[in-house]
Amino acid sequence: MDRRRTNWFTLIFLLSSALGLHGQELPVPDQPVQAHPEGDAAIDRLLSPYCPGLMLEVCPSPQAKLLRDSLQVMAHNGATADSLVSWMLGMYGEKYRAVPRIWGSGLFAWLMPPVILLGGFLLVVLVLKRFRGRQVDSAPALDPLSTEDESLLASALQELKVGEEMPF
Repeated sequence: MDRRRTNWFTLIFLLSSALGLHGQELPVPDQPVQAHPEGDAAIDRLLSPYCPGLMLEVCPSPQAKLLRDSLQVMAHNGATADSLVSWMLGMYGEKYRAVPRIWGSGLFAWLMPPVILLGGFLLVVLVLKRFRGRQVDSAPALDPLSTEDESLLASALQELKVGEEMPF
């Protein structure tokens, strides 16, 4: 495990060295920074280290604005979104990754919502089938009417019909 972590840090170091980011402090822009697609893509995948629970793109703190501007400047200098995310996570830690990875333990976060939704749907279907089956099975069987009951019912309906007729 320790060797794997060392390999990742070495990889991040080599990538950041190749891009000229290692050991570099945040570049401070002296004028408003234009948005860059790579910078926007990186910012969309990060949580703010200055506003707990907020995405970096909506954090109102001045430090977050400086970080966003710095990421945009690095993107204008040729850094890719993946390298910017790696640099940010290397500086501040893995806990600021907003979107889980698609491998390892992050795969669990991607697979559980559909599995839970499918399980809930199947549970609802099974419960509805069970209730529907109970209603059909529990209905009492009706005996046919005798001729005496039929004639009594017919006369009662006739009286009702006569009583409802409008006399005009």
